[in-house]
Amino acid sequence: MFIFTIRLGTSLAAAGLAFALAAPVAIPATPAEACGPSLDLEAPRRIELALCLDTSGSMDGLIDAAKQKLWSIVNDLAQATPTPDLRVALLTFGNDGHTPENGWVKVNTAFTDDLDLVSRELFALQTNGGTELVGRVLHHAGQLDWHPSEDALKLAVVAGNESADQDQEMPYADVCKSLITRGIMVNSIYCGPALDEIAPGWKQVALLADGHFASIDKDQGTVIVETPFDAELASMSAKINETYLPFGERGGWFRENQAAQDANAASLGAAAAAARCSTKGGALYRNAAWDLVDASAEEDFDLDAIEEDALPEAMQTMTPDERLECIATKRQERADLQARIAEVTKQREGFVQEFMKQQALDDEKSFDGALRRAIRAQAVAKGFAFPAIAAR
Repeated sequence: MFIFTIRLGTSLAAAGLAFALAAPVAIPATPAEACGPSLDLEAPRRIELALCLDTSGSMDGLIDAAKQKLWSIVNDLAQATPTPDLRVALLTFGNDGHTPENGWVKVNTAFTDDLDLVSRELFALQTNGGTELVGRVLHHAGQLDWHPSEDALKLAVVAGNESADQDQEMPYADVCKSLITRGIMVNSIYCGPALDEIAPGWKQVALLADGHFASIDKDQGTVIVETPFDAELASMSAKINETYLPFGERGGWFRENQAAQDANAASLGAAAAAARCSTKGGALYRNAAWDLVDASAEEDFDLDAIEEDALPEAMQTMTPDERLECIATKRQERADLQARIAEVTKQREGFVQEFMKQQALDDEKSFDGALRRAIRAQAVAKGFAFPAIAAR
C-alpha cells in the first residue's frame, strides 16, 4: 500500500482550484431518522475497539495505513453524540516474532483510554513472516476486559490478507459465534480483491458476528491531503503540551511519550500531525492517570492526597491554594487552545472535503475509510448520532 499525499499551499488559485478558506464547507447533520434509538445525549456511552492486525511479512502497507490514520479514526469517533467513552486495544497476529504457544498472537496493549500508548505500540510494530490464525487472534480479543453493559458498543476488527480458515484448533466460525453471544461484533477487512477465492471466508467472519466486511486494495494509496491549516495545528499541538502537569511515579514518562507520539505523527507528514493535534484538542484525548488538569475533573480527585514529591517540581513549594490556582490556570489555557483547535480543524475538514469533491477522490478502498464506515453504522444502531462522514 502506498501513500498518496497531496500538498496544498496558498497558491491554489493559480492552480485553478477555488476554495473559500474563510468560509469552510458546512457539514450537514445526520437526519434524525438515521440516528438510531433515542438516547440520553448527556450520558457517557462506552465504545470499545479491539484492533487485530496481521503483521506477517506482506502487511507493511496495512501497518503504515494504521499509523497514518489512527488519529483520523479517533477524530471521527469524537464527532459522535453523545461523546463516547473510548477504549482501544491492539493485538497483532501472523508474526514469527510472537510465541507459537499463543498461536503467534500478541496483545500489544489491552483496553486503554491512553491513546498515546496505542500510538506507541503501533509505531513499534514490525512485520515478520508468519502463520495467520484469524480464529486465534479473535479468541485472544475475546479474553480482553470487555465492558459488561449491553449499551456498550463492543467491536473487534480483524484485518489480513491470507485465508481466514487456517486455524484448525480454534476455527473462526466457533470463535465468532461465541463473541456475538457476548455482544462483541466482528468487522473483517480482507486486504485483497473482493473476487479472490479466499475473500468469502473473510466475509463469513463478519457475518457470523453481526459485523461488516470490506475488501481493500493494499496497493491503492491512502489519500492524504496536506493543507494551509496544518502548520497552525502543528504549532498548537506543541503549545497544548505545555498545559500538562505530570504527577505520580511515571508522570514524566507519560509526558515524554506524549512528545514522542507527536514526533511519530510528524514523521508521517503534516496531515498526520494535524490529525493528531485535532485529537489532542478533543474530548477523547484523556490523561487523568498522569495529568493533574485531567485528573482534577474526576469526581474522586483529591489534590491533598497526592504526595508532595509526586507533584511537578514547580508545584512542590506552592501552598495548597497556589496549587489549585496553577491547575485552574492550565485548565483555562488548555480550554482556549482546544477552542482554537476545534475552529481550525473545522476549517481544515471543510477544505479537504471540497478538495476531495473537486478532484473526484475517495477513500472507499482504504483501511481507514472501510473502518470508519463500519464503526459509524454500528454506532448509529447503538443510538449514537454523527454528522455526515467527512474526508480525512
